[in-house]
Amino acid sequence: MLDATLKQQLDTYLQKIVAPITLSVSSDESPKGQELTALAGEIAALSAQITVEAVADTRTPSLGVGLAGHVPRIRFAGIPLGHEFTSLVLALLQSSGYPARADEALQQQIRALEGDYHFETYVSLSCQNCPDVVQALNLMATLNPNISHVMIDGALYQDEVERRNVMAVPSVYLNGELFGNGRMSLEEIVARLDSGSSEKSAAELNERAPYDLLVVGGGPAGAAAAIYAARKGIRTGVVAERFGGQVADTVGIENFIATPYTEGPKLVASLEEHVKSYAVEVITNQRAASLERDELIRVGLESGATLSARAVVLATGARWRELNVPGEQQYRGKGVAYCPHCDGPLFKGKRVAVVGGGNSGIEAAIDLAGIVEHVTVLEFADSLRADEVLLRKARSLANVDIIASAQTTEVLGDGTRVTGMQYTDRSSGESHTLDVAGIFVQIGLMPNTEWLREGAVELTRFGEIEIDSRGATSMAGVFAAGDVTTVPFKQIIIAMGGGATAALGAFDHLIRSAEPDADESSQAA
Repeated sequence: MLDATLKQQLDTYLQKIVAPITLSVSSDESPKGQELTALAGEIAALSAQITVEAVADTRTPSLGVGLAGHVPRIRFAGIPLGHEFTSLVLALLQSSGYPARADEALQQQIRALEGDYHFETYVSLSCQNCPDVVQALNLMATLNPNISHVMIDGALYQDEVERRNVMAVPSVYLNGELFGNGRMSLEEIVARLDSGSSEKSAAELNERAPYDLLVVGGGPAGAAAAIYAARKGIRTGVVAERFGGQVADTVGIENFIATPYTEGPKLVASLEEHVKSYAVEVITNQRAASLERDELIRVGLESGATLSARAVVLATGARWRELNVPGEQQYRGKGVAYCPHCDGPLFKGKRVAVVGGGNSGIEAAIDLAGIVEHVTVLEFADSLRADEVLLRKARSLANVDIIASAQTTEVLGDGTRVTGMQYTDRSSGESHTLDVAGIFVQIGLMPNTEWLREGAVELTRFGEIEIDSRGATSMAGVFAAGDVTTVPFKQIIIAMGGGATAALGAFDHLIRSAEPDADESSQAA
């Protein structure tokens, strides 16, 4: 199950186990059951602190992790490999009592939660968003005896996925009811459970002294801006919904200079570690709501708090563009998806469509072709925009069809899930219906600027923030960087460069706008 490299890495981590733990294996004679039994045996062989016991569980195969002599509060229903291997390693360590890296105040908040919370999270092992949610809930289970959590591999438990109409991952259920879909941070989950935490957080943020530079957004541009600002010795803060932004949803990155290959979550972890190595105040789980200027620049947050600063860098990034057709919002997460890597395995053996013929769309079609029965690619233009090497690969696949000049007009469903879609042939004007179970939307990006009131800063007709060569916007002291701006190419490395430029531009603005001190004023007089 584990190759020599993984065993060596795991052996290093297992040296940190604090107290004996037991792996509770519910298995059978199926191939997956035998794989899980073998995995548990290999892990136990690496540490005298780990024992294995056979149990009967409602889900088989599954693996429980907990302190020896206690009922495990963490369980993996499936084989926790792929992106979830790290979740397994952390569960082993934290169940034994090894301290978590989460903020101690947040841990205390989790320990103080009252009531019983049984979480279930449906994942796919290729989903790069799922581990964050799984690891957050696993940690909560180790900290509070009233909390338990089960990770469920949707591809393995397809009957369960069908019964609960799980069409997107991660999907989290709490005490049998849907709790949420998509990436959720530990802070966000706790805030939803602790109803008074939002008000407390807003009150605390309102008391913070003004920053020299406040960065709004935690993606590559925001991280670069924060690092460059902090290195100048000025008081720097970052406020964002989540650290990493859209990069956290990216799988393979092969054009990051000097790094032949990495993955989004790994790059985000490195960015966060780098930012936090400086005296930067990082505030997450907060969404910007307004931007105003008086003697200082004020950034209002949806939580009701307001942060102030002498200069601001806007780096709120972009999100996937939507189709804006009937049925899309109704069936979002119920067959309409935006991440083929995350949700693709849930459509195993089914027919799906990909809307968009650029690189993202064709890459999605190629990836999905190895999982689903058939993929139909619909492109609005009369020619495809993807690189020729990708088009050759897609056209070589027997279960991929590509249709150009196709305008998507409606998402069809039965009230519960997607059953098909309609499109119009733009050449003939004829309407057609496709019978598909999933629709993956890959039609580009939309800047996150809706929160900026009209006239706050100058925007293009596409909603992008207008900037000059120094990253300055039309509002004095406000700079911008990354995919939210008019930079022509939306790339990680370009966003980082833009963040550095904006921070340096902001620092130059602060120097030039600083009032002279009293001695200088008297000498000048």
